[in-house]
Amino acid sequence: MDPARLSRAVDAANIPTLVAVLYQLTADRRWLTERYRPTRSRGMDDNMTGGLPDEVQDEIRAATVDAVLEWIRGAAPANETLDLDELMEVMEFTMGEPVPHEFGPMMSEVLGFDDTPAPRPRREVPSDFSVVVIGAGIAGMLSSVRLTQAGITHVVLEKNANVGGSWWENTYPGAGVDTPSYLYSLSFFQHPWSTHFGKRDEVQHYLEKFADAYDLRSKIRFGTEVESAIYNEAEQSWTITARDAEGSPITLCANAVISAVGLLNRPKTPALPGIESFTGELFHSARWPSDIDLRGKRVAIVGAGASAMQIGPAIADAVDDLTIFQRSPQWIAPNDVYFSEVGDDVHWLMDHVPYYHEWYRVRLSWIFNDKVHPTLTVDPEWSEPRLSINATNHAHRGFYTRYLEDELEGRPDLVDKCLPDYPPFGKRMLLDNGWYRMLKRPGVQLITEGVAEITPTGLKDADGQEYEFDVIIMATGFHTDRLLYPMDVIGRSGETTREAWAEHDARAYLGVTVPDFPNLFIMTGPNTALGHGGSFITMLECQVRYIMDALEQMIDGDLGVIECRRDVYDDYNRAVDNAHSTMVWTHPGMSNWYRNADGRVVAVLPWRIIDYWTMTRHADLADYVTETASTATQH
Repeated sequence: MDPARLSRAVDAANIPTLVAVLYQLTADRRWLTERYRPTRSRGMDDNMTGGLPDEVQDEIRAATVDAVLEWIRGAAPANETLDLDELMEVMEFTMGEPVPHEFGPMMSEVLGFDDTPAPRPRREVPSDFSVVVIGAGIAGMLSSVRLTQAGITHVVLEKNANVGGSWWENTYPGAGVDTPSYLYSLSFFQHPWSTHFGKRDEVQHYLEKFADAYDLRSKIRFGTEVESAIYNEAEQSWTITARDAEGSPITLCANAVISAVGLLNRPKTPALPGIESFTGELFHSARWPSDIDLRGKRVAIVGAGASAMQIGPAIADAVDDLTIFQRSPQWIAPNDVYFSEVGDDVHWLMDHVPYYHEWYRVRLSWIFNDKVHPTLTVDPEWSEPRLSINATNHAHRGFYTRYLEDELEGRPDLVDKCLPDYPPFGKRMLLDNGWYRMLKRPGVQLITEGVAEITPTGLKDADGQEYEFDVIIMATGFHTDRLLYPMDVIGRSGETTREAWAEHDARAYLGVTVPDFPNLFIMTGPNTALGHGGSFITMLECQVRYIMDALEQMIDGDLGVIECRRDVYDDYNRAVDNAHSTMVWTHPGMSNWYRNADGRVVAVLPWRIIDYWTMTRHADLADYVTETASTATQH
């Protein structure tokens, strides 16, 4: 290793992460003394300098270079692993704030200290035991990897022509993640991310690279859309019907089905009067035309949520004028590295400095996952229940308000339009990608009246004001409360999931299993989306681990059926509703896509990610009704 190259790379390192690396390599407790204690991160920032003086940062960098060179020369790390107490001591020190001890086991897994091999069926997998996976997005591909590793025959049915799911479909300008790239990635498949928040094309490339690395395309039937899945009680199996790219019917049978169809994959366009009459181009953001040219056009964006916020700044330079129709404003957080490139030095650190990648991921896991969760519960004694829900939430409101006012300085009209009148985190927090500065540009308008109808030449707002446009972009979201839509999934009793859930009221135990639907496992199921932050890929890895444990127990026990018990399902969903009743997402001051028309939260998780990680470590068959494999399915 070239010491000069190492020194140059370390200059680009996250200082609190280096402190953790340095302690693990040396076990020298002076690195855990006050001189080297990082400050607490500001908001959702990774605190690159740790808030430490320059001379202290330089001391940490120099010591890291020395320790890594010793390691290169053959010196073993002083701490190959850390026990939970020591791990949490280091984590609290480098975060600059208390971290609950219960996070230790999860962080130990992130750091690679928990090297327990993945469970596999102890009994040989019967040759005719099979699984159908629906969808080849992240969830479906992850399922395929784990099924292959367990030796379970399976096929993945994907309606699109490539892997990636929502990332394949959403090609609009500015599309990207609002979770740090090094957290929005599979724990076992690294990538040299070019930016701290990955853009769509790089995320799609990452997923295609993942598919190729694990030869997943050999398991996937592309251009195949599932129409129905019907449970056969006598056969203890599922019959899946689909259509291929030519429209020809396909029928498959399987012992189990994993639905990995996603939550944000069926666009929702409001049935506005006159929508068919528009003579320009009108399309949903998730159906962006590949040949659209917006240069010199008069463009409307209907909606001001996450997709609109990414599209607006990305097209503002090209269009003649841009008008955004906002139903309600969003809380927006600053982030110092949103636009920053990661750089070759950091890539080099990730590849060559022991433990750096793992400790940096631990850092992001705390800052972006559960750190804010305790502040999202309503304080019943709080004196200002309309604008905030507790003292900390009120402080958040002040911080984000000051940021908004600074960004929109000189435009009190925009401050009035953009300042939410509901508590922070009532909707998922968005990261500022230049939205506020875009709103101040000449040629950009923000309209807060609702859209009443579409006209042949534009649209009309609720006040009757007419606008003319060449292009209308519907950034109006997805059918998030219609899980498994539009498939017909029919269970043991002959009832569909739509009937069981009353169309918009999906429920599942752990978001994964439902009574009357044996051997059916739902990924990205009800109440598993993340409202408080974090990487949904972490949730998917939890769900796949749980599903694989259930399938492996099914095979080991020669079981033909595992079906969630009704009382377990009811108790769990009662607990979900009770938890949500005290949280910000049921606050009456706003609407959000987390709730259905009756006000019940159907989309997001009420628990912390650490809670869900713990709940899904093992599938307890006491939660299920089981049946021995019948003669029809005996192996």
